Amino acid sequence: MAFAPDIIEQLARARADLRMGVPIIISGSRPVLVLAAETLTAQRLTDLLALGGDPVLAITARRAQTLKARAYDGDLARVILPEDATPRWVQSVADPADDLRSPMKGPLSCARGGDAVPHGAALQLVKSARLLPAALVLALEDGDAFARKHALTTIDLDAALQTLAARSPLYPVVNARLPMEVSEAGRLHIFRPDDGGEEHCAIEIGRPDRSKPLLTRLHSACFTGDLMGSLKCDCGPQLRAALAQMGAEGHGVLLYLNQEGRGIGLANKMRAYSLQDQGFDTVEANHRLGFEDDERDFRIGSDILKSMGFSTVRLLTNNPRKVAMMEASGIKVAERVGLKVGENRHNTAYLATKASKSGHLL
Repeated sequence: MAFAPDIIEQLARARADLRMGVPIIISGSRPVLVLAAETLTAQRLTDLLALGGDPVLAITARRAQTLKARAYDGDLARVILPEDATPRWVQSVADPADDLRSPMKGPLSCARGGDAVPHGAALQLVKSARLLPAALVLALEDGDAFARKHALTTIDLDAALQTLAARSPLYPVVNARLPMEVSEAGRLHIFRPDDGGEEHCAIEIGRPDRSKPLLTRLHSACFTGDLMGSLKCDCGPQLRAALAQMGAEGHGVLLYLNQEGRGIGLANKMRAYSLQDQGFDTVEANHRLGFEDDERDFRIGSDILKSMGFSTVRLLTNNPRKVAMMEASGIKVAERVGLKVGENRHNTAYLATKASKSGHLL
């Protein structure tokens, strides 16, 4: 009887633990204890330091660049904790909210040499948990014994890296008729990933011919724009314009992908907005937080389209990256259909940055 959780289930547990401030163990040739910087408490930091050893704060190379810290490990830096480290100090290194008011976090000393692979896995995990990309990491002599003693989730390093690098398979949960303002012939399909992540939706208009190019929109969830009518982006107008065009043509599929804030989550997106209020553009804000320009995976959209029987699309987008990723993952893009709507005085600079730094055709 196989009741033990597999690596996918273990990673889901690990994400939940990290979000709640509970440490996890990453096993391997040298096991490590991992704590998310964002959810660190004073007591757990005290307990960590009491273990001795040399704990470090792993941050991404993007965040290290902002802090003028040396990223000796390529895509990450291992910041050595000062003897008087506090949760506030850890979180000030992880979170750029106070960078302008308190720009000097150090000087920061960074570890070099040795194995930084577990630290990279730790950063991937906290990012996938929608937390700030920073984690406290401490090498342990016997990770299994430590995990048993403290009832901590343990994940295997190699299995975790392999699973995190792959996108989770999706399976259809349910679909039902959904009459909408743009078309009474609407149907909503729900798809759920195997890894316990957020569900994605496909809004089908009419009865599209599977043998012809499908009018399609890959739309990333935007709570502020889609639901609240935010003027800081063009997401809401793009969503409504795409649905309206599908309704007018009588067919189409809008994929509503739960990749809020270019894949960094709503809380981190709001952090980026706060940085924009300080004068940084949308790309600079993501980098200061420790993220890349765009953390989304549009291959999710191609997986859904294939499962629905579509192979060729007319893609409603201004983003050439979406076209390239569709083509690379087996969906032919017969035509890119521009979607230039929603510009206003609040988002002019945002749209200009998307064009100049992210290559959007605006």
